[in-house]
Amino acid sequence: MSDDTELFTIGELARRTGLAVRTIRFWSDCGVLAPTGRSAGGYRLYDAEAAARLDLVRTLRELGLDLDTVRRVLRGQATVRDVAEAHLRALEAEIHTLRVRRAVLRRVARRGSTTKEMRLMHELARMSADERQRVVDAFVRETFDGAGSDGPGAPIAQAMRTLPARLPADPTPEQEDAWVELVELLGDEDFRRRTREMAVAGARPAREPEGPDPARVAEHAGRAVRDGVAPESDRGREVLDRVLGRDVPPADRLRLADVLATFTDRRVERYWQLLGILNGRPPAPPQVPAFEWVIAALRAHA
Repeated sequence: MSDDTELFTIGELARRTGLAVRTIRFWSDCGVLAPTGRSAGGYRLYDAEAAARLDLVRTLRELGLDLDTVRRVLRGQATVRDVAEAHLRALEAEIHTLRVRRAVLRRVARRGSTTKEMRLMHELARMSADERQRVVDAFVRETFDGAGSDGPGAPIAQAMRTLPARLPADPTPEQEDAWVELVELLGDEDFRRRTREMAVAGARPAREPEGPDPARVAEHAGRAVRDGVAPESDRGREVLDRVLGRDVPPADRLRLADVLATFTDRRVERYWQLLGILNGRPPAPPQVPAFEWVIAALRAHA
C-alpha cells in the first residue's frame, strides 16, 4: 500500500455509504469487511476497495443472504450467479407460501371457518407439489378403483389428475381462492363418496333410457331456470317436452330422472370449474342447475 492511498475510518466510511457505524463495525468484527490497516491510535482504516466491497455486502444482505453466504461469495467459494439462483428458488418458495396463507386467511375471513377447518385448509394448501399430487392420485384411485382402465370413467380419472402442481407464478385472487377451495373439496368425505358413486355407475353397461341432449337442456331448461319457471307447472311440462319429446313413458321418465340424479352434483361440477380457473381457462357456465330442473320436471310429469 503506497503512502498516498486514501484511507477511511469507520465514521468516514459510514458517511460515504450511508450505513450505520455499528453495522460496519459488526460486519468488520464478523470478518466480512476486513480493515486495510489501523491508525496510530489503533482505529480501523479502510481503502477504496474496502468501500466497494462494503457496497457488495450491503446489496447481498438487502437481498436476504445470510452472513455465511456473503463470506463464501467474498472469498470466491461461490459465484454471485450461483448464490442468486439458489436464493431466487428459496424466495419463490417463500412467495408461494405467503400466497397460500393469504388465500386461506381470505377464505376463513369471508366464510367464518372453524379452527379445525382453517387448520385443514392450511395443511393441504401448503403441501409440496409431490405431496399434493399424491393426495389427488389417492383420491382418483379411491374414486375409480374397479371401474376399469378402459371404461367410461378412465378419461375422467385422468382429467382429475390435472391438478396444477402449484399456484400460478402471479395468481389472481380468484385463483388463490380456487386453490384453497379445491384442496378443501378433496378432503370432503361426502364429495369423495359422490364421485365414487358416479364412477361406479358410469362403469355399468348402459341399460337405462338415453338421456337428453345436453345442448337442449342448456338451451331450454337453462332458460327456464333463469326465468324462474317451476318444473312442476304446466309451462314446465312444455319446456320438458322441448327438451325430451312427448313420447317418453312415465316409467322411463322416472328411471331417467334417477340416472340423471346420479351424475348431477354441484360439487363435482365445481371441481372442474376450479381446475379451469387454476389452469387459466375461461369459466364455463354451470350446467347442473339446468339438469336439476330437468330431474324435477321428469319426476313431476311422470
